Amino acid sequence: MLCAACFALPVFAQTAAPVPAVSAGCCVVMDADTGALLWSRHPDTPALMASTTKIMTAYLACLAGEPERPVAIPAEAVGVEGSSLYLKQGEILTRQELLLGTLLQSGNDAALALAIDVAGSEAAFVERMNQSARELGLQNTRYANPHGLDQEGNYSTARDLALLTARALENPAFRQAAATRSASVAGNRVLRNHNKLLWHCPGCIGVKTGYTKAAGRLLVSAAQRMGRTLICVTVNDPDDWRDHMALYDWAFGQYEIRTVARAGAPLLRAPDGTPLLARAGLELALAPGEEPRLVCVPGLSYADPGAVRVLLNGKAVAEIPVSRG
Repeated sequence: MLCAACFALPVFAQTAAPVPAVSAGCCVVMDADTGALLWSRHPDTPALMASTTKIMTAYLACLAGEPERPVAIPAEAVGVEGSSLYLKQGEILTRQELLLGTLLQSGNDAALALAIDVAGSEAAFVERMNQSARELGLQNTRYANPHGLDQEGNYSTARDLALLTARALENPAFRQAAATRSASVAGNRVLRNHNKLLWHCPGCIGVKTGYTKAAGRLLVSAAQRMGRTLICVTVNDPDDWRDHMALYDWAFGQYEIRTVARAGAPLLRAPDGTPLLARAGLELALAPGEEPRLVCVPGLSYADPGAVRVLLNGKAVAEIPVSRG
């Protein structure tokens, strides 16, 4: 679970491969599994966040649940400027359809309708957004609306957007929606995800684009390779598609596959001193200087030897079944 403590995590030591040149004013490449930064440029500089605001909107909607709940579109959500689903007052969509409209189509009207349904009003939802930002340790983030249209008091940083995305991806409903390439909602609306990386970047699993004239181009993405998940955030980047793909190729190149356990080999000793032997092998992709820590799963007994848990930076990433030696 990522929190304010993640700000103390060290940046990975770089290998000989140089970081590719990128056009972003601010940028972060983060390991979602540990919260550690692989590379950054001005990670804590506040900036307009445009439609990447909708990451928090979608995350809170997923936490609220009830995806099949019918939502009557309120008057406030009709005719919102910018990217839109062109919703009509009184039209009925489900929360899930509005979620997809928010993440895929980046519909400002869908995001506002979703926010009002979840919290009762736009103001109440924005209050929830800011409360959640505080709870997640997003130290340089403030929300003023649920859609991201330019407004004073609506800003974030590359680091905060990465931390939020890491938490949001832990939610299965958010993760599935963010990775959806296309969907049909409300009978005749066909939505296509604005995130081109889903088609062109190996392992990409979402997450959200953003653009206004004042903010420039923003892109928050995540990709999985070698069993690891990385998050890339670029702010004010005119060449964001290329930059994200180049940064992922570089970043995943920092990892190497290492053997953590071999079947039949000793791992640890039980509290009574008995050796615990791995019943299966385990290999992990590890970054330079990253060392796994092995701990006994609580409740270990003679009748049930249980497992040994593998931790990276204090976070459980795998379990190895064991037998007593």
